[in-house]
Amino acid sequence: MKYKRILLKLSGESLMGDKSFGIDNQRLSLYADQIKEIYESGIEVAIVIGGGNIFRGVQAEEGGMDRTHGDYMGMLATMINSMALQAALESVGVRTRLQSAIEMKEIAEPFVRRRAVRHLEKGRVVIFGAGTGNPFFTTDSAASLRAIEINADVILKGTRVDGIYTADPEKDASATKYDMISFDDAYGSGLKVMDMTAFTLCKENDLPIIVFDMDTPGNLKRILEGEQVGTIVRN
Repeated sequence: MKYKRILLKLSGESLMGDKSFGIDNQRLSLYADQIKEIYESGIEVAIVIGGGNIFRGVQAEEGGMDRTHGDYMGMLATMINSMALQAALESVGVRTRLQSAIEMKEIAEPFVRRRAVRHLEKGRVVIFGAGTGNPFFTTDSAASLRAIEINADVILKGTRVDGIYTADPEKDASATKYDMISFDDAYGSGLKVMDMTAFTLCKENDLPIIVFDMDTPGNLKRILEGEQVGTIVRN
């Protein structure tokens, strides 16, 4: 396998499937099966999942709510998704641990870097919930931070599209896909891979990002076997 320890970043919206809100159980099962496939091949897997299918801090701000308050609500949404994914993984025989950046001792361990690394070494999938625990930071930033903290080899960003394009392929038919692009070129071209904080963290710590289509079964395993899937962003 090309990578030994990965951080998989999933968007909350991806869990909706064809629904307009909430969690699609079929999509959840599809993800759990793909993660199980790589877990059984000995890859150490950590996961960060967003909360956009339930609530976004920015929505709260648009409605006149304080952004800080809204962001904490968004963190709770990520915990709901994290618990759902944990249940789906355990139902297919994958051992997991859920760690939260905000104390919720009845449902999750607090985030402790050394403990997270130990879980990975013992063959457990670790799910990091509640973002960074701070308002004004996205789950992309949380994924970058956690990946660096646990010394992950790569961030795999699962999306609905099969990589990074010169323009939005859903709006521009002439858009072409990159197989590989540097952090500087992606930034210079205004390509929105992740938010700037997350992007800078990855660039400064020489942590590659692979953007790929998580909805196509087998893609996750193919990446880890070294196949060219999606787009890789690196220094």
